Order: sequence, then structure tokens, then C-alpha cells
Amino acid sequence: MQQPPRPDRPTPAEFFPTDPSGLPGATRPQLLELDDDDAFDLRIGPVAKRLGDTTVRMLGYSGSIPGPTLKVQQGSEVVVHVTNEGDLETTVHWHGLRLENKYDGVPDETQTPIPVGGDFTYRIRFPDPGLYWYHPHIREDYTQEMGLYGNILVVPPEPGYWPPANRDVLLTLDDLLLEDGKIAPFSPDETTYTAMGRFGNVLLIGGEPDLSLTARAGEVVRLWLTNTANTRVFNVTLPGAQMKLVGGDSGRVEHEEFISEVLLSPSERAVVDVLFDRPGQLELQHRTPDRAWRLATITVTAEQASPWLAGQFHLLRHAPELAEERQGLVAWLDAPPDKTLEFAVETGELGGPAQPAGDAQAAPPASGAEDHHGDDRGQGPAGGIEWEDDKPDANRLTTPANLRWKLVDPATGAANAAIGWHFTVGDRVKIRLVNDMDHPMQHPFHLHGAGRFLVLARDGVTEPNLVWKDTVLVCDGETVDILFDVTNPGLWMAHCHIAEHMQSGMMFSFTVARAQGAAR
Repeated sequence: MQQPPRPDRPTPAEFFPTDPSGLPGATRPQLLELDDDDAFDLRIGPVAKRLGDTTVRMLGYSGSIPGPTLKVQQGSEVVVHVTNEGDLETTVHWHGLRLENKYDGVPDETQTPIPVGGDFTYRIRFPDPGLYWYHPHIREDYTQEMGLYGNILVVPPEPGYWPPANRDVLLTLDDLLLEDGKIAPFSPDETTYTAMGRFGNVLLIGGEPDLSLTARAGEVVRLWLTNTANTRVFNVTLPGAQMKLVGGDSGRVEHEEFISEVLLSPSERAVVDVLFDRPGQLELQHRTPDRAWRLATITVTAEQASPWLAGQFHLLRHAPELAEERQGLVAWLDAPPDKTLEFAVETGELGGPAQPAGDAQAAPPASGAEDHHGDDRGQGPAGGIEWEDDKPDANRLTTPANLRWKLVDPATGAANAAIGWHFTVGDRVKIRLVNDMDHPMQHPFHLHGAGRFLVLARDGVTEPNLVWKDTVLVCDGETVDILFDVTNPGLWMAHCHIAEHMQSGMMFSFTVARAQGAAR
């Protein structure tokens, strides 16, 4: 006999709310320049967001989408008091930061989730320069899609760490799935689109569907790019301007290089300097093998910027700390991996239980992925990338009940939560990531703040340009070796950063012990 609902457990609605009526309008994000030991409030709540001719209900940090941009000094520490007035319990994960474990924002592992109407105080340190971001770690498929994300810019003390630029522009890259003038509904009870993730049909840059920017002729603008989308890989290009890659997830690259495009999987970041050398109208684009999407319109005025900075743009600098790391990697390149992870999937009849891939009953939804693959990682976008969902009706019906993604440790056979890796502070660990499945799909693999890593090689080819990272895209059919530098003790997560894949099980936790004799 069905039991009546408990008074403290309301019966869940069929979908999360979608009506924007009476909600405050979403604002543009504030820039909060914070000093050491500063404190600020971060409130989660619903907002009404205007998207072209329609207004939708979303969620914002402190009323804006994206949330406030935090600008802090490397080595500083701030206090963040979070109040939850959203739709469900939550945490805040400080993505990419090597921080104290109890503030990492993993529900029930590092903290008790913040209930609706509740609050929690984080104390966050910033040991490394670069671009980071924050987002929830409960139902990321819903909460990130709704707008809960914001950037953190960590400024190094060395004035010459970055090459000179006229100004900084921080831009999040995202997409939304709109249906009938509303964001396509989400169930409070289960995640959908678990096969390929939820691709949107409206692209957002800096939270806007139609962003307009201006620059002066000869100006060097530093673009700080963060992919906050659930599943979409962005390939960013700017025809008519010169682009130079200067940084990635966690600081500067080993050697700056001129580029025509930069590829960003979910949660990855890139730091790109752009020289606008002549007046005109340009488009910042997301370009796939099939089409080009306009992200932003950039008007370059005839007003001239400093010619000295334009001259500096053409210099290509090297990072001495990464050149030193390069010297120590020779032995690691030929060494066998300490740990291996294989990406796998279990599929079943839609509406039925999941089965291991290859089982006679398995019926994976066709994706048409082979029609969307690039040809060569070295020439344009990486091969093995799902640029679009070409079977959205079938994808919508996939849930963790009928399709589950897995991370598998082949040494033990353990998968997802059963994986029991143990490390010690000070370890360097070579991890091999193997994505070789019958069901093609790329996976952005993310390690939480126990440390950071360098990409050693892709398919046995040495990575040509090092940068410290926390997320790496592993394409269909690809094997990637990374070197994990373990620095922080605690219980930490590792997972695919396609939100729907993580929600369908593609995650595990590992333990890092303090070095023997280390102070607490």
C-alpha cells in the first residue's frame, strides 16, 4: 500500500518550475575585487532572464547570469557566505582550485548539502594564478543549465607573468535548450539526455544570446574563456583578427603560440590574446564541420590604441617553470601508467534496465556521431567529437535507468563509486585515460582539488605545449596520458564533466593521505 507523503517531504512536482512571472530580472555580473580576508555574500535564487523575444525562468548567483566575477590575488584567502533560495538543496564547488578539502563542495563527502532556506560559509584559498569558476555539485545537469556559474580570476604577484594587454574580457560559453518559449523541462526525480548530454539550441556568451563588443584599432584584448555548458564542445574562432594562446586551465602555457581557433570542452578554460589591427565588423564564432554559429559581434573602431602593445603581441614568450617541468617528463613518457581508467557504457531498452554494452539485449540509441567527427586533432577541431545531438527525441528518453556511463579500473574491474584509489601528498601519478568504445562519445575528465596535472601524451604523441590543467578532453577512440601532481589531503572526486554523464554514474572518489610526519 502506498504511504502518504511525510509532512517534511513534499510530493515532488513533475517538473521544476518554469514560470518567470514576478521574478526580478537577471542582471549583468558584478566584478568583485577582493583583498585577503575579505568576505562577501553569494545568494542563490530564481530570476527572469530575457532571451531575444522570450523571457524564461532561470537561477542566478546574487541575481546575475553569470554570477559575480571574483578577482583575487594569488595566495589570498576569502570567506564566502552562501544562502540557498533556489529550487533544491545545493553546494558550491570551486572548480580547479587546490583548496582545503572540506570546502570543495561535494555533497555528503566534504559537506552536508545546503537545504533550501539554509546557508553555508566557505573559506577559499587561491594558490595558483589563472582562470577558475564556481558552480553547484548537486543536479549539475539542471542547476548549471539554469545559470548557476561564475568566474574567478586569480592575479599573480609577478607583473610580467602575462604578456601586456590593453584590457581583460571574461566570457562564459554556454547553451540552452528552449522549447515553446521555455527552457525544456527538467524532472526533479531523474536526469534525462544521459546518452549524449543536453545540447542547447540557443548559444550564450557571457550569459547573452546576442552579445555586442567594441574594440579600438590596434588594441590587444585578453579573452578569458570558460566553457560552462552541460555537454557542448566549443571551437572558438575570430576571423579577421589575430589570436594568440597564452594560458589554459591553471595559468600560462609553456610557450605562447598563434592560433586560428581554440577548442574547449565542458569546464575547460583558455586565455587568448586578440589583436584587432584594423577597423571593421567581426564575429566571434563557434565553428563546427557543419556550420558557424555567431557568439558575439565585435565592432572595431578607427580610434587607435597604443602601437607599443600591438608590437608586443607579436612576441612569443616561454614559461620557465613549465620548461623546467618538461625536462623532468622524459622518464614519465615511456613509463607504464600507475593507474588506468577506461570509459564504458551500459545501455538497455528505452524504459528498461541498463545492460552492459555488447549484451544481446543492448540497444543503444543511435547518435550519428560518425557524421560529425573532425578528421585530425592537429588540423582543426579534434576528431571524435559530437558537435550536435542529431537524434534528440531518442536522447531525451535516456536516463540512468536505461543508460549508464562508467569509469572502469581495468586492474581491479571496479567501476564508478567502487573504485578505491589511494594516494599520498607529494605523489606524482601517471594516469592513462582510454576512450575506446562501440558507442562513440567524447568525455572531459575532471579531477577535483587534490592537485593538478599535465597532459603527457595523446595516442602516444608527446603533448607539444604544457599547461597545468584540471580537465582534459578525451575524444572518441583516443588514449590520453596525464601526470597528476598530488598536493592536498582528503577525499576527492573525479568525474566526466558532461553533466548528464556524471549524473548517470560516471564519477568516483579517491583518498589522499598526508605525507608521513606532515603537520596538520
